[in-house]
Amino acid sequence: MGARGVLRGNSGFRRLFLARGVSFLGDSLGLVALLLFMEAETGAALAVALLLLAGDFTPGLFGAFAGVVGDRVDLRKVMVGCDLAQGVMVVAMAVWLPPLPVLLVLVAVRSLMAQVFQASSRSAVPGLVPDEQLEAANSTLGAGTYGLDAVGPLVAAGLFLVLDVRGILVIDAVTFFVSAALLWGLPSLPPTNEHSGASVIADAREGLGYIWRTKAVRVIGLGFFAVVAFSGVDDVAMVFLAKDELRGGDSAAAVLYAGVGIGLVAGYALLTRHATRFAMPVLLVVGFAVSSLGNLFTGLAWAIWAALAMQTIRGLGIAALDVAINTHLQRVVPAGMLGRVFGNLYGAIGLAAGLSYVFGGLLLEHTDARTTFVAAGVGGLLATAATGVTLARRARR
Repeated sequence: MGARGVLRGNSGFRRLFLARGVSFLGDSLGLVALLLFMEAETGAALAVALLLLAGDFTPGLFGAFAGVVGDRVDLRKVMVGCDLAQGVMVVAMAVWLPPLPVLLVLVAVRSLMAQVFQASSRSAVPGLVPDEQLEAANSTLGAGTYGLDAVGPLVAAGLFLVLDVRGILVIDAVTFFVSAALLWGLPSLPPTNEHSGASVIADAREGLGYIWRTKAVRVIGLGFFAVVAFSGVDDVAMVFLAKDELRGGDSAAAVLYAGVGIGLVAGYALLTRHATRFAMPVLLVVGFAVSSLGNLFTGLAWAIWAALAMQTIRGLGIAALDVAINTHLQRVVPAGMLGRVFGNLYGAIGLAAGLSYVFGGLLLEHTDARTTFVAAGVGGLLATAATGVTLARRARR
């Protein structure tokens, strides 16, 4: 069953698909606007890195608690509340355009709401589609959300011709309110009653313990963390590669940020039909390797179009690893634990990205964007090799 079939046959999943797509489109517009605004205001790689750090590292500190919310509260209410909160905060950014310290706080709080939303939305998928459609559903959801996320930088490049940062942020805020309205029409997705008597801290501790005890989940989580710790630097280095090494402008930088999204769309489109041909751990390792190679060769690109092509290849790999991780965990993790596993996993990925931004920003200050991309690619390939060997040994046992 492809994307059309899973959307046609599941009205609740169709609403989730539309809501995530709309909000991701707005969020990508807002991210590009803030990155270019920060680069124009400060011209410092470290300031750009701090903005990304606030968006990814801070929510990671609370990853153990982000998934607890979805395991204890109706998932529909959680997602609607998170969208409304994010919309209000983006309105505040647009009206105020605060100085860097205040902006970092707003970005951090908004990203924490996004972390809770993402854990809940991933946990909701098995409740909206049957098990045999999980590969198609996760691929379709990825294509719709990250597909529009890919369009975002291209739209931002055009909007910068007629709007300023405030105008683009207002559009971002509106998308969150539209998403909340769509999600309100979902059926109720109540939590299990298994953990209703435990405290939030006890539930969070139990989620961490489950991941550490379950080797199949632990190996995937550690491998994912390592790959992102190396490769996440591309968000920091991209604008400097476009403007310094490749002599482009704001529009060229926005186009390069769209490269990964273009690859994601193509990758998800293929996986909606063909993901079931692969064992999910194998697809995961392939995704790690391709995404790392994309960064390595981006660092060697000689023109904007060549860097765009390499980032598109990177997007193919990210699509593969995303579908593999989500589908595998939705099948092997108990329903009452799923929110906490996703919350902890993607919280850890936020920490990995934050570390990557810090060290990548420092490396960028002392070398250049090309060196930074090559180092990210090589490190990601080493992490991929270690993960592949560990999973292969486990499979033989």
